Amino acid sequence: MKPMKCDILISGASIAGPTLAYWLSRYGFRAIVVERTPALRAGLGGHAVDLLGPAVDVAEWMGILPQVMAARTGTDVISIERPGRSPVVVDVGRAVTGIASRHVEIMRGELTSIMYEATRDDVEYVFGDSIRTLDDDGDRVAVTFEHGPARDVDLVVGADGLHSNVRRLTFGDESRFRHYLGGYLGVYTLPNYLGLDGRMVMHHSPGKFVAMYPVRQTGAARALFLFRRAEELHYDHRDIEQQKRLLRQAFAEDGWEAPRILAELDEAPDLYFDSISQIRMESWSRGRVTLVGDAGYCPAPAVGGGTAVAVLGAYVLAGELRAAGGDHTTAFPIYEQQLRRLVARTRALAPTMMKTLIPRSRRQVWATTQAMRVLPHLPATVQRGLSSFVRAPARALASVDMNRYGAAKAASEEPTAQ
Repeated sequence: MKPMKCDILISGASIAGPTLAYWLSRYGFRAIVVERTPALRAGLGGHAVDLLGPAVDVAEWMGILPQVMAARTGTDVISIERPGRSPVVVDVGRAVTGIASRHVEIMRGELTSIMYEATRDDVEYVFGDSIRTLDDDGDRVAVTFEHGPARDVDLVVGADGLHSNVRRLTFGDESRFRHYLGGYLGVYTLPNYLGLDGRMVMHHSPGKFVAMYPVRQTGAARALFLFRRAEELHYDHRDIEQQKRLLRQAFAEDGWEAPRILAELDEAPDLYFDSISQIRMESWSRGRVTLVGDAGYCPAPAVGGGTAVAVLGAYVLAGELRAAGGDHTTAFPIYEQQLRRLVARTRALAPTMMKTLIPRSRRQVWATTQAMRVLPHLPATVQRGLSSFVRAPARALASVDMNRYGAAKAASEEPTAQ
């Protein structure tokens, strides 16, 4: 079906937003992306994220896979440090064999940059602004902004992450949908004082995880902290100094390299600090507004495979809008139906991943280390059947019927509708 003329406003220019904008523009829709930051959140910031299986296929169909492969982190080895004993060294290539046949690890900011470059000529980007109000009268959506002039558009998509503004304006306060899983993460840049080259070093202790890995493009490194906490912290999401204090307090008594890594926090040019939480909604569409990626179904930062889910979600949403000729009353329900199994499975996966990454007890720390030691040396068929930790990501991503959108690659080569 040839798409009708349709203006679609997307809030968020990280990963889901540009992916969706790419396919919408190829299908003949007019995509407008508004991003609250004054410039592209590009470069090598953020933490390393994974594209697995079908999400790698989408990147290939977008024509960006060569750039993605060239920008991959290059982490070949994970070294699980055990003070006073020899580290457990894991070959990353062998370890992911049972998880997915295709896997790319890349810095989040780098992936954002690549996706922006792939879309900037065909998509209107508005930086330094955000949506203030949405008024869906059934025929169009009247949108006002914090700074720019108002617009009337056909559809609005929130691709604005865990703390989505579009979700708040359309469905209500975040507290209704965000479910805390009992932990926090912090990520920031620091000098590569350990001289790491293709190697991540990590250390477990009961309820805590610390890691450091190199950013080969800059020669710097990234620190990753994960910790469990029964009760949620209360802090200002915009107060970076307060977040630094909370991170220091959580690891104040830890050994290994934690004190040295934390000593670099004052000079860090960036910090991402947030709860490990899920977004759970019965439906992520209302009228002419829908959500994609973390805004609608965040499986949990750092432990839920959210990047791959966001890429697939954006791809499916664009495909259903194309199939419905832009009719959201048809496209949105089918989009949700197609993603429902994937969302449910990745949501169930997150607590298991937390158990593996942040063991609660010394016994669990020992068991996790031993599993990581053995896993890469087993045949792929054994790896896939060993535990849900190994088989769940591949099975979850495979639950999306990619054949349903097999025309996407050919369509991307067609001229867009006028």
